Amino acid sequence: MSSYIAKPSEIERKWYVLDAEGKTLGRLATEAASILRGKKKPTYTPFLDTGDYVIVINAELIHVTGKKRKEKIYKHHTGYPGGLREITFEKLQAKKPDEIIRHAVKGMMPKGPLGRQMYKKLKVYAGPEHKHEAQKPEIWNF
Repeated sequence: MSSYIAKPSEIERKWYVLDAEGKTLGRLATEAASILRGKKKPTYTPFLDTGDYVIVINAELIHVTGKKRKEKIYKHHTGYPGGLREITFEKLQAKKPDEIIRHAVKGMMPKGPLGRQMYKKLKVYAGPEHKHEAQKPEIWNF
């Protein structure tokens, strides 16, 4: 008995919409990452991008538990000496709510060229509107 290995020509991609309203950040991010990787499909192959496209709407309405709203800190470096920048969850949610979900999902994706290719299929929007109606996305309930 041999394992099934999907061929690149056999891979079918669908579009799914995840609504972040009232959802916990980590739970939403794990669901999005597993769809992007293709782990929810029977044709999953670890070394191929078999995943689907994910559209996350209402990113500004995401929830976190505990004291993370005030104490969680996101850091990035500008590349210049002394260029470490920090911003709290609360301020980042007011400024760029889509970046919170992007950051969480990116951390759950594989590191390397394959993970970067899979990550490009993630589309995040702060409000309830998105511009992918032509792809006929399905609602993903979890």
